[in-house]
Amino acid sequence: MIIVDDCSTDDTRSIVQERILSDKRIQLIMQSRNQGPAIARNTAMHAARGRYIAFLDSDDLWLPEKLEHQLAFMAEKNAALSYTLYRQFVEDGGLPGPVISLPDTFNYRQLLKNTGIACLTVMVDRKITGPVEMPRYRRAEDYALWLHILKRGFVAHGLMEDLARYRISINSLSSGKLGSIPWVWRVYRDNEKLNFPYAAWCLFNYGWNAYKKHRK
Repeated sequence: MIIVDDCSTDDTRSIVQERILSDKRIQLIMQSRNQGPAIARNTAMHAARGRYIAFLDSDDLWLPEKLEHQLAFMAEKNAALSYTLYRQFVEDGGLPGPVISLPDTFNYRQLLKNTGIACLTVMVDRKITGPVEMPRYRRAEDYALWLHILKRGFVAHGLMEDLARYRISINSLSSGKLGSIPWVWRVYRDNEKLNFPYAAWCLFNYGWNAYKKHRK
């Protein structure tokens, strides 16, 4: 477990340092200044020596069997990238919402029009993909990486099990749906080099799928 502390203001460092005393598999990397999720994740990936990479932000949750089930699924499918089903929950408590429904697979063109693959559900096999890195964006950096992998001809495989919980901040319930749109547009135009009409069509579908996912 590699934990990158991107200058947090809570007790993350002291908690992790205490856990390291009883479990030497845990590694803490402390950033000298806050640089955002892309650089934090890249820092962790550069430090990792394992074949498989999975991502978990500090406010999200995995179910206990998530890694075990997904690892077996990756081996079965010989998948470069896989994802699982998940539920959303609001930070003030209460029961999680319904399971977010997703297709069994995504190819590159399908993912261009969809917001389905959540970072906390992903596992990447670096033996198949080779080294991976997220663009240094503040938003949609994970989406750009999934597209980069699938553009090489790989297919993302979905494990149809509810294995993760995505936390929604009360203050971001409305803005979160639209806040990533400018960044997704940047991914289309700068990273993927889509022409304007096709990028606009993809963005419309991306927004519609995001609306359908959040409206419940």
